[in-house]
Amino acid sequence: MRSSVAGRRSFRFSHWSFMFAEIAVWSFAVLLVTGAVLMLFYDPGMTRVTYDGSYGPLRGLLVSRAFDSAMHLSLEVRGGLLIRQMHHWAALVFVAAVALQLLRMFLTGAFRRPRTRQWLIWVALLGLAMAAGETGNALPDDNLSGGSLWLILSVVQSIPVVGSWVGSLLFGTAFPGDQVIPVMYGLHLVIPLVMAALLIVRELLVRRHGHSRFVASLPERRGARPLMAAATTGMLIILGFGFQIAPIWLYGPATPSQISAGSVPDWYMGFLDGALRIMPGWELTVGGHTLSLAVLVPTLVVPGLFFTALAAYPTAERLLAARRGRPAAGRDVLDRPRETPVKTGLAVAGVTFYGLLWAAAANDQLAHQFHLTVNAVTVFFRYAVIIGPVVAFAVTRWICLALRQAERETAEHGVETGIIVRSPDGGFHERIAPPDAADGRRHLAAKTAVQ
Repeated sequence: MRSSVAGRRSFRFSHWSFMFAEIAVWSFAVLLVTGAVLMLFYDPGMTRVTYDGSYGPLRGLLVSRAFDSAMHLSLEVRGGLLIRQMHHWAALVFVAAVALQLLRMFLTGAFRRPRTRQWLIWVALLGLAMAAGETGNALPDDNLSGGSLWLILSVVQSIPVVGSWVGSLLFGTAFPGDQVIPVMYGLHLVIPLVMAALLIVRELLVRRHGHSRFVASLPERRGARPLMAAATTGMLIILGFGFQIAPIWLYGPATPSQISAGSVPDWYMGFLDGALRIMPGWELTVGGHTLSLAVLVPTLVVPGLFFTALAAYPTAERLLAARRGRPAAGRDVLDRPRETPVKTGLAVAGVTFYGLLWAAAANDQLAHQFHLTVNAVTVFFRYAVIIGPVVAFAVTRWICLALRQAERETAEHGVETGIIVRSPDGGFHERIAPPDAADGRRHLAAKTAVQ
């Protein structure tokens, strides 16, 4: 009994897809450590000072204290640029790991009881990570982050009733004002604390309920956690040391009337940019007030529906299964994607929808490269984001059913070996090998899985 409890309390690496959660945990640890170092040198003030640092092209310009401290940290503090770039890369990796963890849990059914709370934690972490990334990107007060403030102001002002009030909390009485960077800095400090609390709760839940597993999986490796920590930290050091990111000295200080050429958001926010580009310029007047649907729908309605659907899916599936009188899924055994064609089809449809919006963020570049008009590319994506997910769902479901049928036939008739033998009576036939034990277990699981 004691060994069983000890086994539950240690990280078990029995499938490659289980590493996503560990990458997220250790990249977040790197974020906390590097963020604490950056706090020692960063000044979130917006008062104007004359830049007199080591970068000659900007010397003598009036800049904010935030930009001046970020430049000092990047070019004059020993190791400062490495720490700053590690921090940025860790944020990108963390969001990627959380997204892949959610996708893995959805495809394998790891969101079902008793792990529904863990699923909700990962959903919350994804939203909080996006918010932390946006608040962090604004802190250098360079021309790239200054351009994003216009978008933030437009999104906030599109909110009915409270939009103007929220905008005044962020920017004060004028744009960009002199308080937005301190406000963003405060949010950027509070959000990671909430994320850290959620990760601690998630770790406690894992120790309480144990790890899930596949029917046929590799032997468990309980000493994998230190290796994952070392590998994640080492990769982030390599990225921070060898791959430049956010060179603020090339962008220059933020100017309300200018924006850097070729500006693009971080990869995880690209779908919002794409949604903004392909959304028609619709407006709606209600009670004498104009609602800008062209901004409200792609930046608030679409993400709101997405996160609501993610959070509500475990409950919706459980209620639907109970209504149909189907048995509850196993406590620890995970689904293979082919065993649940509808759920897998929904996952691929969602990824397709996201990918198309992500590609739509480059509609101008696609038009240039393929010698098309921007309007033609935009119209294509307007139809593609509707038709593409439907086609992806149908094709994925068909592939899953075909794979299940192939496994069923293999379990019933054996495996074709390609070896032709001659029987004593002179006839010829192919030698059929029996399926191995793992295939038998998989076939049994496929027959009893919840559709």
